[in-house]
Amino acid sequence: MALLSLLTPWIGLLIPIYIALYYLIPYFTTYKSLAKYPGPFPAKFSNLWLGLAARRGQKFAAVDWAHRKYGKVVRIGFNHVSIADERGLETVYAHGNGFLKDHFYEAFVVGTTGVFNTRDRVDHTRKRKMIAHAFSPKSVGEFEPHMTSNVQRWVTQLDRISSSTPPDSFTEMNAMPWFSYLAFDIIGDLAFGAPFGMVSKGKDETEVQLIPGGPISYAPAVEVLNRRGEVSSTLGLLPALRPWAKYLPDPFFRLGVSAVQNLNGIAVAAVAARLDAAEKGVAGEERNDLLTRLVQGKDAAGQKMGRKEVTAEALTQLIAGSDTISNTCCAVFYWILHGERAAPGSIIPRLQAELDAAIAEGVEVASYSQVKHLPFLKRCIDEGMRLHSTSALGLPRIVTAPEGITFESSHFPCGTVLSVPSFTIHHLEEIWGPDVEDFKPDRWLNLSTRQKMAFNPFSYGPRACVGQNVAVMELQIIIGSVFRRYAFELHQKKLVSHEGFSKKPKECWVGIRRREEVF
Repeated sequence: MALLSLLTPWIGLLIPIYIALYYLIPYFTTYKSLAKYPGPFPAKFSNLWLGLAARRGQKFAAVDWAHRKYGKVVRIGFNHVSIADERGLETVYAHGNGFLKDHFYEAFVVGTTGVFNTRDRVDHTRKRKMIAHAFSPKSVGEFEPHMTSNVQRWVTQLDRISSSTPPDSFTEMNAMPWFSYLAFDIIGDLAFGAPFGMVSKGKDETEVQLIPGGPISYAPAVEVLNRRGEVSSTLGLLPALRPWAKYLPDPFFRLGVSAVQNLNGIAVAAVAARLDAAEKGVAGEERNDLLTRLVQGKDAAGQKMGRKEVTAEALTQLIAGSDTISNTCCAVFYWILHGERAAPGSIIPRLQAELDAAIAEGVEVASYSQVKHLPFLKRCIDEGMRLHSTSALGLPRIVTAPEGITFESSHFPCGTVLSVPSFTIHHLEEIWGPDVEDFKPDRWLNLSTRQKMAFNPFSYGPRACVGQNVAVMELQIIIGSVFRRYAFELHQKKLVSHEGFSKKPKECWVGIRRREEVF
């Protein structure tokens, strides 16, 4: 007590001194070798600059600003360097470099790690081998009926919406929620055995079970997923806040932590319903879907995943298959319409002519065989993915080699976190030319070596998106079907995005009507 009384008058001075030393000592000792790299002043001492950008949902924009101000190699955290160079993809993400995922990913773990958030290389190799068969060409082909049945329900709803005005008029709608409903229903069908029913209800709602066998409640899954991505990305950069997040006065953290639990509860409820039915012998005919493949998967020792691990992997697919697909679909949709508005007659007439020639009259939903080889459709999708960059952030990796690693003339010691920001390299004029911000699908007719290397929509190396073949099929079916069946007019000047783990359009207002001439 005497000591406390003695120190009390000095606490106001001691606390800032302690905080200053906490950040300054590592700057001058452990991370002294990074001092030569330019970057925002606060980022030299802590992750607070980057964490606040993540809190605002604009991490991709903050990092892009930093590169445009400071150059190709920029320090964006106390031990984190961002490399805005397509050659950095090979250095940071390639097979055999020994890098580990950063501690950032621990904020995305709920109970059991999945293939996305495990940091252990051996564990990742085991998990990836167990689920790889779920994404083989044969398996992906068997998923198509589940996709098209949901797209058919979606088309029925769009028909209803577009019929609310006279045939020659456009009905205004916000397309973003409808892309989200469709993506959630498709991944629900693939990963859990049944759609969530969002398309049919026209509503963001699904069942949640916080613990196996616990009570069922309902939650807005799209909203939950958005909050989860935002708070996990922020807490991944500011790990000291994680134990206290739900107690912080900022509702962003309290609601975000609740969203993490609710999102896991969605997977628990859906997996439990499917597996419980199978154990009771009332599951009916075996489905060719992701959950079946996950349950069947075996590791090198012949061991299958337990229910918790199956749930963790199903949750991974739920997030990847709903969030990234809905965001990418909406963004590609917007950019096609934007390109047509910027240069009337240059995009949509060409796209619709290609689709009309490939899809038989009267067909409401395109089959994959009808659209997978359409060159202009593919160029439109690739250009939309370049401009929007759903996976926009630089995925952080830790240098593990004792001798460090060198990129060009820059040497990074063991323990440095490196990343390559996809959004920035997709928007570099030196790579893509002076029309880098324009929607130009025909730029893909004659790509340079640098452009081929820089295009990075699904990440790179052993941690690249395992489900990218499913994603491409889904994108081609949805975008092909919607532009074949409907005419649109764009009602907003700019696509504004908000970033959690992936970059999401806030809204996309359009006018819609049926193309009666093709039916």
